[in-house]
Amino acid sequence: MQRRTHLTILASLMLTTGLAFAADPIKIGVTGPYTGGSSSMGVSMRDGVKLAISEINKAGGVLGRQLQAVERDDEAKNERGVQIAQELINKEKVVATLGFINTGVALASQRFYQEAKIPVFNNVATGSIVTQQFKAPEFPDNYIFRNAAHDSIQAPMIVEEAIGRRGFKKVAILADSTNYGQLGREDLEKALTAKGVKPVAVEKFNIKDVDMTPQLLKAKEAGAEAILTYAIGPELAQIANGMTKLGWKVPMVGSWTLSMANFIDNAGPGGEGARMPQTFIQEPNTVKRKAFIDGYLKTFKPKNNRIDSPVSAAQGYDSVYLLAAAIKQAGSTDGVKIREALENLQTKVEGVVTTYDKPFTHDDHEAITANIPVFGEVKGSKVVYAYEEDSKKGSDIRTKAAKKDAAAAKQQPAKK
Repeated sequence: MQRRTHLTILASLMLTTGLAFAADPIKIGVTGPYTGGSSSMGVSMRDGVKLAISEINKAGGVLGRQLQAVERDDEAKNERGVQIAQELINKEKVVATLGFINTGVALASQRFYQEAKIPVFNNVATGSIVTQQFKAPEFPDNYIFRNAAHDSIQAPMIVEEAIGRRGFKKVAILADSTNYGQLGREDLEKALTAKGVKPVAVEKFNIKDVDMTPQLLKAKEAGAEAILTYAIGPELAQIANGMTKLGWKVPMVGSWTLSMANFIDNAGPGGEGARMPQTFIQEPNTVKRKAFIDGYLKTFKPKNNRIDSPVSAAQGYDSVYLLAAAIKQAGSTDGVKIREALENLQTKVEGVVTTYDKPFTHDDHEAITANIPVFGEVKGSKVVYAYEEDSKKGSDIRTKAAKKDAAAAKQQPAKK
């Protein structure tokens, strides 16, 4: 009788322990702006992450455990991002964080993860300095990774499109006053200098500004043939609308954010023809992309079957699979081991943007090189391939260039 009681207690303990283990998820922070002017990027990124987590969990999870997204709205505010970072690290005990849409929020927040030795995936923020914030020798190991096209890739593409491909001689720069806008402006000016071109006007504006007339008049009076932009959707729409009011229409060529739904919808006809670098365009031109697009549309039902920010959604989705591959390879959720695995991934990760084959090394935490993005164009209230040649080759997977090739990569003119 006593032996039977002991066996019953032991069985109960084993069951309880098993249930506790089964209920012990791998917590991943997912932080971005889910409200406000940056929200189309944040929500699309978050939903891409959630789709990938759902797929991985249905397939059994990672290391026999389910992934759990711990979502937080940073409201695109640096101080809020800092608060969230400390909460996710100290209270939620996340093993990594995905997100950071806004460059300023990333720069303010990710130092806490660096100090805690917890990897961060910047799957949208593009400021060139983001992955360079913690460099040797002061920081022998860097915990900040990225799978987005940084501004040192985008700015030369923008300039090549305007000056090289389309032959404009006089361009103006309009950039917002945030870290994102001003760092991007600096990159644009460097790229223009490399072409021997000086902008005829460089104008700044603030988030939530609704009247761009003064800036546009200066650009117009200076003879600008095109406007180069670094800002986000709502203010970009004000630029397009401002030109419409002035009866002055010149092409807009800018960073990838010209693809945001709140630019396209708010600018209306004034936004038609705007061009921007894109790592992903919502076209089902591969089996993987079709499955992703179908899954996203079915799960989240965006208006008009158009993902609000396709780039954000795709890069968010891919970041989960990269992190899952690293955790699996590490056989651990320890931050140091995850970082080491990311820097030496042994398996290829088939993503939506590209197939990631050893995307990172100890000294290179950028998964995207200059040969991967293509130019998109706003046409009929959505983003399509700007060039027919890129559209025809859309099913070709562009993979990360070798370091020497990446340094020399330049966007080649394509036929219309």
